[in-house]
Amino acid sequence: MPKVAFHTLGCKVNHYETEGIWQMFMENGYDRVDFDRQSDVYVINTCTVTNTGDKKSRQVIRRAVRKNPEAIVCVTGCYAQTSPGEIMEIPGVDVVVGTQNRKKMIEYIEEHQKTREPINGVTNIMKNRVFEEMDVPEFTDRTRASLKIQEGCNNFCTFCIIPWSRGLLRSREPENVLKQAQQLVDAGYKEIVLTGIHTAGYGEDMADYNFARLLRDLETKVKGLKRIRISSIEASQITDEVINVLDKSEKIVRHLHIPLQSGSDTVLDRMRRKYTSAFYKQKIDKIKRALPRLAITSDVIVGFPGETDKEFMETYNFVKEIGYSELHVFPFSRRTGTPAARMSDQVDETVKNDRVQRLIELSDQLAKVYASTFDKEVLEVIPEEQSEKNSNLLIGYSDNYLKIQFPGTTDLIGKIVKVKLTEPGYPLNEGTFVRVMDPSSDIPVTSL
Repeated sequence: MPKVAFHTLGCKVNHYETEGIWQMFMENGYDRVDFDRQSDVYVINTCTVTNTGDKKSRQVIRRAVRKNPEAIVCVTGCYAQTSPGEIMEIPGVDVVVGTQNRKKMIEYIEEHQKTREPINGVTNIMKNRVFEEMDVPEFTDRTRASLKIQEGCNNFCTFCIIPWSRGLLRSREPENVLKQAQQLVDAGYKEIVLTGIHTAGYGEDMADYNFARLLRDLETKVKGLKRIRISSIEASQITDEVINVLDKSEKIVRHLHIPLQSGSDTVLDRMRRKYTSAFYKQKIDKIKRALPRLAITSDVIVGFPGETDKEFMETYNFVKEIGYSELHVFPFSRRTGTPAARMSDQVDETVKNDRVQRLIELSDQLAKVYASTFDKEVLEVIPEEQSEKNSNLLIGYSDNYLKIQFPGTTDLIGKIVKVKLTEPGYPLNEGTFVRVMDPSSDIPVTSL
């Protein structure tokens, strides 16, 4: 039986797609082995969101070539899509496939076995208007299943290379989303995370269907599904219809990731983000009224070209005003090929790092404040793993995305359990086990 090994860099979408590619190999009689073992085929799923992503991808490719010079090295993903020529120049690379036509990967590998010639299977992503179906009926290593519902992005923010590596927005057919959601539930997953490149842009390329309708259909048509999590939603996509669906839902969890990037209008304008801080705040206020105590997480880029002390403080104060439950803070990284990389007034690294630290400290404070509002409350948690420090402790996430550690046995992993929060903190909260949710009951798992 031929062996295949995978290494995935980058985002949730890449992890999802690696699982989809593994399904294809499995159907073709391959056995999966760890990436550090000898294998007949190595598949590296690359990331290109930053220049560092490119560099890491190249390092992993070289590692695979060294591991087994006789193996077939196949490179896919975003870096493969944007820079196939660069990858083909790395000695030992045999097949390059970008972020489409992954279905042809095994065909290319078989062709290479016959000809021993390197194959570049990368085609122009901008011409593609169709979502590439890749079924993932189950995942090798996760208790939360991802479900990719769309591909690509039409936004072209000045700091971002992704539209060039993923193409324009395309949505997956609703019946295929529902079919795969049902497969995942049947495989034992209690929670599904809806994911994509511009997830809640789902349906923008469809005439009579949208994201709100998809959420409704997942809730009503997928038998046995307990929790729906949206991986990310832009402020502009929080329509009244979406708020109404969230408000009435018994399955969509109390957590939304709503990217901000900057709280300064002048910076947002230079980033070519399509909203102002006032518009963003208005959407947050509206959703908080509908869903009190909702956990809101976000992304912020610090040190964008030209960011002054005044603009940074606008972001700092805006973050404080919104009161996020957690922030992902990124120092601006010059991505070759983007307009922002060519901007003249790049911010000094020392200044950038100082601002990053200040924002991370603020985020930690806000996270503790949010967690403390649930002190002594009973929450629903899906344990995902044992604690590395103490095997008698389990760690998992509550529906509102608090990471909780509590005493429990491994048979609880993947189930929905009630846990009382006894000691709020960040990044970890302490809790005590109360009981397992009765799987036979129809009590909604989370009520917003």
